[in-house]
Amino acid sequence: MIAPPRSDAEIPTYVEALGLPGLADIHVHFLPQNVLDKVWSYFDDAEANYGRPWPIHYRFDSDTRLRILRDLGLHAIPALTYPHRPGMAAWLNDWNRDFAAAHHDVIHCATLFAEPESADYVPAALASGARLFKVHVQVGGFAPDDRVLDPAWAALSEAQVPIVIHAGSEPLPGAFTGPEAIARVLERFPALNFVIAHMGMPEYEAFADLAEAYSGVHLDTTMYVSGFFSSPAEVTPSFRERLISLQDKVVLGSDFPNIPYPYADQVSGLAGLDLGDEWMRAVLWDNGARLLGLTQRVPGER
Repeated sequence: MIAPPRSDAEIPTYVEALGLPGLADIHVHFLPQNVLDKVWSYFDDAEANYGRPWPIHYRFDSDTRLRILRDLGLHAIPALTYPHRPGMAAWLNDWNRDFAAAHHDVIHCATLFAEPESADYVPAALASGARLFKVHVQVGGFAPDDRVLDPAWAALSEAQVPIVIHAGSEPLPGAFTGPEAIARVLERFPALNFVIAHMGMPEYEAFADLAEAYSGVHLDTTMYVSGFFSSPAEVTPSFRERLISLQDKVVLGSDFPNIPYPYADQVSGLAGLDLGDEWMRAVLWDNGARLLGLTQRVPGER
């Protein structure tokens, strides 16, 4: 295998050695400044909230963060947002539209909340060009299988737009986290393109089951085996075999900028699974490029 990067500065050389045009990271956050300030304040109090420190590694202004991502090799940059209360999602969607319009390489994203208005603002966001959605079950504190969301899920299913959904029960459990509610949504809307954030941490096996059962379900690598919550050494041989069989379903995610370590730790951790360079090519570029509508690499090409 090609030696993984030891620092962010080495990532472009590593990506080039793999023969990839760049990184297709599906899990990157940009937020309105007032919302971002509150998010960072929450992480500043991580000892109380998570029981451990969580220093924001990329605590810079928006322009600096965009430059860092471009330097790392992102050709298309998600700007994922998520609401924590009713009446917030439509406003965030307006912000997302304007932020994407102001930057040529930012992906037009959108979000939703379990509220009747989602039946209107989700189709409106799609009509205005949204290509990627984010849903956070624990922060939002709502059930993803709430029937009020059926019109929104139906619109997203028809549009075949990917939805990065944080539904796992770590780093904090919620009243509605876990795979069960996601499975019920998929029973009603089996064509949804759910991208399970954090590989479904800690319910890895159950979310992998959903990825195997539904063609549109993918797993994003956000914080997985980065050394913060888990390391490659903790992944069992049987789950490594599952990851090999799910090669076309595992998508690079980072949670940039809200991570407590360098971006390279995520990439080197994935390489540390020793699943092969072709697996890394699929995860770092091919699968995300397919979901985001980017130019895809021809399989087998270097």
